[in-house]
Amino acid sequence: MSKRWIGVDLDGTLAYSTTPGKIGKPVPAMLKRVKDTIEAGTEVRIFTARAMNADGIATVRKWLKANDLAGLPVTNVKDGGMLELWDDRARRVVRDKGAFCAGC
Repeated sequence: MSKRWIGVDLDGTLAYSTTPGKIGKPVPAMLKRVKDTIEAGTEVRIFTARAMNADGIATVRKWLKANDLAGLPVTNVKDGGMLELWDDRARRVVRDKGAFCAGC
């Protein structure tokens, strides 16, 4: 199995939503959560649609460096090692049931 990791969305999750093309300032509570997760020994990867091209990845890496998260992997690809996805747009589904999870 792949290395275990948590995917964290950028826009609207780790960074405040802003105008298209820009990356907002960090959301303090999520920035702390990400840093605490890394400190606890769990790998964190930035999981963003911006990773669909080299320019987008470079922009994200620059933002990460400016916000004390330099070196985190930036991706838009899941694998079997992903434990969780922290995202402002995700909706949880009950595993193997095809139903939305109420109250999860």
